[in-house]
Amino acid sequence: MTKPVSDAAAAKAFHRLVAHLQHRHDAQNIDLMGLAGFCRNCLADWVMEAGADEGTVMTRDEAREMIHGMPMEQWKKLYQSEATPQQLEKMKTSVAKNKAAG
Repeated sequence: MTKPVSDAAAAKAFHRLVAHLQHRHDAQNIDLMGLAGFCRNCLADWVMEAGADEGTVMTRDEAREMIHGMPMEQWKKLYQSEATPQQLEKMKTSVAKNKAAG
């Protein structure tokens, strides 16, 4: 069995993922949802939930700003494009797979 990494190593990898997503504006949230079943907003929700488990109160907007590197509305105006019907269908399929997996 593989030895688990430390919490510090996991946190470092998480911060690297966030920095990567902040740099890759071309990776649309809808495409991330369609391919991986999660997006920046999901990641922000997970941060907010994990923080609450640890006693840290954070709003959804604060969590999303942390992940996007700017307020969500600003990010959307600068980088989010209109979703195509194909992207929406792929996202729906991916979400259904997530629900089926539990």
